[in-house]
Amino acid sequence: QVQLVESGGGLVQPGGSLRLSCAGYRRTLDDYSVGWFRQAPGKEREGVSCISSSTNAGSPYYADSVKGRFTISRDIGKNTVYLQMNNLKPEDTGVYYCAADWVSRPRCRTYEYDYWGQGTQVTVSS
Repeated sequence: QVQLVESGGGLVQPGGSLRLSCAGYRRTLDDYSVGWFRQAPGKEREGVSCISSSTNAGSPYYADSVKGRFTISRDIGKNTVYLQMNNLKPEDTGVYYCAADWVSRPRCRTYEYDYWGQGTQVTVSS
């Protein structure tokens, strides 16, 4: 089964940027749908952005709250999926997880994914 390791989190001021990485091990990440989810303290985990496997057509999903600010992408050679986050806001604060599974048409819901990374903390604060 695929193993996922996130990195790239940290403390950033409002308006700043971060790029999160989700590296895949043991399996080719390109065969999977991959999603980024986040969980703020006291809140449920929510889908931020999800991308289909390379063999499935379709545009990436973005939550309304991040459209125009976040971009999900793949680097097939590095077996890694990225989440570029620009113009960060305090409400983007939380633990960010990447997840993968064989999902033909991802709706970016937590129940669609069985394989999860350990998470990386993102804090947006002045």
